[in-house]
Amino acid sequence: MVEIARERPEDVPHIDALIDVCFGPGRFAKTAYRLREGVNPVPELSYVAYEDKDLRGSLRFWPVMIGPMKALLLGPVVVQHDQRGRGIGIMLMEKAIAEAKAMGHRLIVLVGDEPYYAKVGFKPVPKGQMTMPGPVNLARLLYLELVEGALAEAKGVISRPVPDIKVAASSAPVVVA
Repeated sequence: MVEIARERPEDVPHIDALIDVCFGPGRFAKTAYRLREGVNPVPELSYVAYEDKDLRGSLRFWPVMIGPMKALLLGPVVVQHDQRGRGIGIMLMEKAIAEAKAMGHRLIVLVGDEPYYAKVGFKPVPKGQMTMPGPVNLARLLYLELVEGALAEAKGVISRPVPDIKVAASSAPVVVA
């Protein structure tokens, strides 16, 4: 029986090995990977699928901005080659999407095959509404609203999130010359 659970630190080497086998080194040139560089996945939305102590699949969400709007980027969704067709990727997505919605996230985007991702509700982004930096087939850019109407607010370039900058409070006066 396949069990879906949150990713743990000890899962990371196994996930990385599975991603290497399934997607190879060419994946690093893809725009979606460029958006992930230097950004941590959302830990509460990173899931693994295990069966009898064997990692069968994994998925992660990454924070992104679409213009001024915060959103999530899904991917990669990875399943062992010999385990595909069993619904493991769909189970991972259903669990993670439900959690993202419960956490208050509004919109998810991804680059992928519409027939597969449509099984959990993804649709093509309307032409001209969003772009990504770098080469990407915009016909494969898909979205899923977690809050009705969120897509209307998502316009522009999909980019890395702006880091939260924390400024230490100071009791010293600021002198402007």
